Amino acid sequence: MIRLFVLFSLLLSTTSAHAQAISRRLTDREDLLGWEAVGRLDIGESGFCTGTLIAPDLVLTAAHCALDREGGRPFAAGELTFRAGLSDGKSVADRKVIQIAAHPKFVVNAPVSAERVRVDVALMRLDQPIPLSLANPFALHNGNVSGAEVSVASYGRGRSEAITRQRSCRILFRQQGLVAFDCDITFGSSGSAILAKSGPRWQILSVVSAGARARGTPVGYGMELPGIVSQLKAILRKDAPPPKATIRRLQVGSDKSSSGAKFISSGGS
Repeated sequence: MIRLFVLFSLLLSTTSAHAQAISRRLTDREDLLGWEAVGRLDIGESGFCTGTLIAPDLVLTAAHCALDREGGRPFAAGELTFRAGLSDGKSVADRKVIQIAAHPKFVVNAPVSAERVRVDVALMRLDQPIPLSLANPFALHNGNVSGAEVSVASYGRGRSEAITRQRSCRILFRQQGLVAFDCDITFGSSGSAILAKSGPRWQILSVVSAGARARGTPVGYGMELPGIVSQLKAILRKDAPPPKATIRRLQVGSDKSSSGAKFISSGGS
């Protein structure tokens, strides 16, 4: 098993005295515009992670944010709350998480390793979609990153009440399904998206799984995403709860319901 301290030694030769860009706290609505799809993922009253919308009702985050450490099972419906664009107590929308798909090979209490980081991804379905007018989801990035510069927007220890965005950090290492970067990662940043620019819009390159320091430089680790996210979407579709049956009330003197739907007898229409 390749442990992350082995990866640190690989990074020491490539990590230089790169000046870290100043992180900016997004509190004004103008600053927050376009970043509302980033939200704080509250885990009951025990803590929080960061999540990012990739569809109006789907949140991408780390698997270790989605599983109960004691039993290793996904949190029950309603235990997690996604607070989109949370800024000083106000969010653009709060939604409960009703369904979770974590990578089947992820083991929540396993030691941090390259193998664990590669599969530390989860997808969550919300109880109601968040309208596009409130939060525009991010697309996944695929391919090379021009200039190897990326950005991260997250919540974290000491900055839990508003999104903090680091505009520019660097990819240090990208191979064998792993992505390493020198973004400023701290507790609570887990699950946040590492974003790469594609035209005028940022896209999700990876998800923060773990972080450390190498020669005084912060180092974060994530994984390659496209194949994993497709797999998680398939799991959500397979395990989706069945639609609830509804009873429509007929209008008096009519064979039609108030919605215009007709009843069909067991022998046919």
